[in-house]
Amino acid sequence: MRKLVYHIATSLDGYIAATDGSVERFLMQGPHADDFVASLTEYDTVIMGARTYAFGFQFGLKAGQAAYPGLKHVIVSRSLKFTPSEEVALLADDVPASIRRLKEQAGKPIWLCGGGVLATLLAEHGLIDELRLKVNPIVLGTGIPLFGTLARPPLLQPSAPVKSYPNGVTLLSYRLDAGGS
Repeated sequence: MRKLVYHIATSLDGYIAATDGSVERFLMQGPHADDFVASLTEYDTVIMGARTYAFGFQFGLKAGQAAYPGLKHVIVSRSLKFTPSEEVALLADDVPASIRRLKEQAGKPIWLCGGGVLATLLAEHGLIDELRLKVNPIVLGTGIPLFGTLARPPLLQPSAPVKSYPNGVTLLSYRLDAGGS
């Protein structure tokens, strides 16, 4: 079974974006960014929610286009409308069962790009296998949380050594045990 990896930047206080969805305070350049781009070759599929996908529209991405060339995209949304393609699928219903089936297919690990609501749903169903956090040296105070309220928060086990970058970004990796309390 393929792993689903929630690989995302977060602030020190656990937010993946400001309340309006902006990420301008996050560090976008440096060795941590280079390592992140290189890590995308580990995946063959990316999953994201509607707001995460629509974030790219302000940079010229059109609905139905791939945000990350070379990766199959699964966009989870009931509100977005576009014609799905081989490269970009639209998933509106039965999300946990559909993601479970996707994980059962042959292939590389799957990247959960965002957002927090989708991550919460998938964590509640025990579908996230690994958490990779690019912790930025910022405090947002409010915003979109890494996870929403979890009825059964997973237990975390370190899965790789902590990697610290000169600009203050730290990469943390954990395996998730869905049987948490």
